[in-house]
Amino acid sequence: MLPTATLAGILEILGWTPKLITPYEMQLVGTIVAPTPLVAANFIILGKIIGQVGPQYSRLTPKIYTIIFCSFDVICLVVQALGGASAARAVSQGTSAATGANIMLGGIAAQLFAIVVYVSLASEFFLRLKYDAPVRHVEQPRVLEKGQHAVSKNLRVLIYAMAFCTLCIFIRSIYRTVELAGGWFGPVITTQRYFDWLDGAMVTLAIYTLNFFHPGIWLNKADPTTQGSQQEADEEEATA
Repeated sequence: MLPTATLAGILEILGWTPKLITPYEMQLVGTIVAPTPLVAANFIILGKIIGQVGPQYSRLTPKIYTIIFCSFDVICLVVQALGGASAARAVSQGTSAATGANIMLGGIAAQLFAIVVYVSLASEFFLRLKYDAPVRHVEQPRVLEKGQHAVSKNLRVLIYAMAFCTLCIFIRSIYRTVELAGGWFGPVITTQRYFDWLDGAMVTLAIYTLNFFHPGIWLNKADPTTQGSQQEADEEEATA
């Protein structure tokens, strides 16, 4: 998860760096593809939550979740990068950037579709978990102790944070889709404040959400196995 989120931050910084420092091609490609690693991070986090809470409530296994969605995300990343590079090159040469823009539009629209499927599957998982309606059989399902909740308070906080992060990326994807669908010189793409608020602000909020609610920390807090191991270690240290 750390490499994907870090890559997103680096690309976003390069994309917003002034023209005197980085070329236009880097700015365009950076702002186009930067959120893609964040989407991959959310896919991985959901897989880990499913594995920790109850795989029997998910249509896909955590491993399959990661393989399918992250592979699709990489494809979208490559398509967007190629389209962005093509469009930036055309602009710098004074030729039409329509082809590159259409390629970018295809990559972003595909990513938007992946997010919708991801949200749908995640919503189904949490609903099945809430109403205890397993969708498939697992060899060793998690057994809750008396009075224990399936989702701890710490995990609930992380889920809300990931939902907000996904919402920010979803808003950004819708904006980019509308922007590129309107043409290279359309009213949306030529309005700077739309870009500032619906792209830059959304990606910034998503990145800071991962910082304040770091999945590596909150998943460990919510994992009863980790907490039990830590408690046993503390007891052994106290008796030593």
